[in-house]
Amino acid sequence: MRIAVDAMGGDHAPLVNVDGAIAAAQEFGIETLLVGKTGSLESLLRDSGYRGDKIEIVEAPEVVSMEEPATVALRKKRNSSIRVAAHCVRDGRAAGLVSAGHTGAAMVSAKMVIGTIEGVDRPALAAILPNLSGHCLLLDVGANPDARTPHFKEFAVMGSIYAQLVFGRKSPTIGLMSIGEEEGKGSATSKEAFKTLKETGLNFVGNVEGRDVFNGKVDVIVTDGFTGNVILKVSEALAEMVENMLREEIKKTLKASVGFLLSRSAFRSFKSRIDYSEYGGAPLLGVKGCVIICHGRSSAKAVKNAIRLAAEFSRQGLAEKIQSSIAALHANEARGQAQ
Repeated sequence: MRIAVDAMGGDHAPLVNVDGAIAAAQEFGIETLLVGKTGSLESLLRDSGYRGDKIEIVEAPEVVSMEEPATVALRKKRNSSIRVAAHCVRDGRAAGLVSAGHTGAAMVSAKMVIGTIEGVDRPALAAILPNLSGHCLLLDVGANPDARTPHFKEFAVMGSIYAQLVFGRKSPTIGLMSIGEEEGKGSATSKEAFKTLKETGLNFVGNVEGRDVFNGKVDVIVTDGFTGNVILKVSEALAEMVENMLREEIKKTLKASVGFLLSRSAFRSFKSRIDYSEYGGAPLLGVKGCVIICHGRSSAKAVKNAIRLAAEFSRQGLAEKIQSSIAALHANEARGQAQ
């Protein structure tokens, strides 16, 4: 099992992608295809001193920059690293794809080159956020800012399957993001989505509010990509602010510094829980194969964990399980309409 890595994608590419692939090979024994400019990648591998046989370089001379439209990977830069990496998955050379580059280009390449699971109209980005009970899965966080009612149903099914694999819950609780817990609250779309989710047979508990992202009320929260992306970015900024404020307060007095030394393990645990690099990246659910989209400023640690995540979900058959669940959902709908 090999994972294709968009080696030229990300703010600190290609160095962090090479280092992440090396770490994944050494710590987890995972094979990777580093897709990008051969000369640069070979030089970095030589400088690293890596002498293993679990990393292969795949030539891709072009790069989709962050300033370019997402469709450039399909229309103009057919030899871009993200598109070539997607072809590796489509052609069976790799079981999954990891990219910290242009998010839009990664999603377009995944959807158009690798293809979507039958029955899925809109793939969704899913993010894991820490909360008081452990973690919460939030989707969509950016792929579908204009999601319609049927898409919320697909998000709920895919999120439920993903939460079962990640959290080990047999029947994950699912909530619909709204501005109030009552069924009648929210926009016209969310009200319709509420009615639809009640009929899915999933463990749908109703509407949830912004506070429920962090209080541990539900395992999965379904929303449109616009709202989800705002929640995700605010959460990241809040985590960074809390960490920086704690660091500043610790430096102010001797008493605070001593208190930090006595509580160092607790602070380390706290930092680990809010560190996005621990989770690697956000899977794009609903496409064939496993696609993990990382933060643009991902470190080598984040890339390493994204590679691990892609390999793990490929082994567990995440895409196949989603396809089976989506097919069952549509079959039940067809039977209901026939009756």
